Amino acid sequence: MAPRQKLRSEETKQAILTAAGMLFANRGYIGVSMREIAKEANCSHTTIYIYFKDKEELLHAMSMPPLLEVQRNIDVIANQTSLSPEAKLKAISMEFLRFCLQHKSIYQVVFMVKGVRVDEVEPVLEINRIRINLFKAIGQALQNVFPIQPNSDRLLRFNRIYFFMLNGIINTYLLTDESLSYLMNRLSPAFDEAFDTLLSGFKLKITSEG
Repeated sequence: MAPRQKLRSEETKQAILTAAGMLFANRGYIGVSMREIAKEANCSHTTIYIYFKDKEELLHAMSMPPLLEVQRNIDVIANQTSLSPEAKLKAISMEFLRFCLQHKSIYQVVFMVKGVRVDEVEPVLEINRIRINLFKAIGQALQNVFPIQPNSDRLLRFNRIYFFMLNGIINTYLLTDESLSYLMNRLSPAFDEAFDTLLSGFKLKITSEG
């Protein structure tokens, strides 16, 4: 393929990915067709199938780079020996929030529409395997804060409550037009307060019930 033709091909592919991200964010994954994505990307409905065989493959191509990036970032934080368990949990959680608020269309599709149960042993989609690994990383960081037996009912409840908080924050700001940096600065104090309050409540619960 000639350099100019290759460049044009990459530009078309990127236009398709950009169009898909915008349409998924505005109308949802299920409500958007490949033909509509092609129209938004200014290419024919036959051209789009040269690059992606179906909508699921398009979703995979759109989602994998940022998902792999956030997984690497969280792994780096998890392996930092200089951080206390509480600081590590907070840093991992903030990285997760940053990712979801930066990539709202991916969050809505991967974590909501196409998400499987987090205890799924062998999810078919690779994006779901990464999604489950992200949940496990946050759950492990939470477990490291408290002397709780792995796989206990209490740990499961704590994990669910913690994710209720994170998802509540994300869903509150899904429709905002604020820039990511401004938004993260604005919500950080509220997150810090929610984080400290929730962990204090967990510790009190453990102490009172033994």
